[in-house]
Amino acid sequence: MSPSSITQRSFLKLLSLFTLVRGYNIIVLVMAQYLTARYILAPQRSWWSLILDFDFFSIIIASALTTSAGYIINNFYDAAKDQINRPRKYILEHLVSQQHQMVLYLFLNMFAFVFASVISFRAVLFFLFYMFSIWLYSFRIKRLFWLSNLYSTLLMILPFWAITLYLKNFDLVVFYHAGFLLCIILGRDIIKDLENFKGDWVQRYRTLPVVYDNILSKGIATFSLLLSLLPAYFLIQQPLGLMYYYFVGSVPYLILVLVLLWLAKDQKMYLCLHNLIKIWILIGVLSIALIYQNF
Repeated sequence: MSPSSITQRSFLKLLSLFTLVRGYNIIVLVMAQYLTARYILAPQRSWWSLILDFDFFSIIIASALTTSAGYIINNFYDAAKDQINRPRKYILEHLVSQQHQMVLYLFLNMFAFVFASVISFRAVLFFLFYMFSIWLYSFRIKRLFWLSNLYSTLLMILPFWAITLYLKNFDLVVFYHAGFLLCIILGRDIIKDLENFKGDWVQRYRTLPVVYDNILSKGIATFSLLLSLLPAYFLIQQPLGLMYYYFVGSVPYLILVLVLLWLAKDQKMYLCLHNLIKIWILIGVLSIALIYQNF
């Protein structure tokens, strides 16, 4: 095998691992946790104070490792479905054998446990609960009607709950932000079910589109996304600096998404909508840094 072939194969393996653990999502998660801590949960603390706080760093790393492991175990149980819904992505992710995936899953959780043990026994219990909850979702709950959407949404919020408990900030504005994010993620998760209908139907997953139909699923996704505007309304009453415009802009942006949702009829369009919501969440994460900025 030529050196160029070895390099290409190594690159594809690294790309496979990055895709397997959803590297993009993990980067956004870490960035979101730091920005949330600095500008929302502990605005009185400096960047250096947070960066040099080893316990806080350990929470961030434990969250990232546990979430990465969660993507692996979810991919493991969803392999048959993904082979139908995303054949190219399936081929890329399975350049790493399932045996190696499970070894990596165990190592990631083990290192997450080590970082949690540095913090406190309560942190160990929290992350053990998080690990078990992710496994339970992937193994069983994901196939259950309706509960799967609520459960997966709460799982995505848990890493932020970890830093909230550590920084001990339970102001109402924190729950407004959490409510906005929860509604957006729930709507996105239902749209993702619409996107994955074919594989879910073949593998007998009891998602909303499979149990009922696309119309009702779109209606519930619409309700969830519109419901996010309620905490957004309360947030714009707060001193948010330039982030004010993000929540104001959420109204036309989400209405556009909903118009496109009701026009959507195929997997490509649902995938586009899924990505539009992910982009808006990313913009929201970045805009956290604008809370204390004004024109």
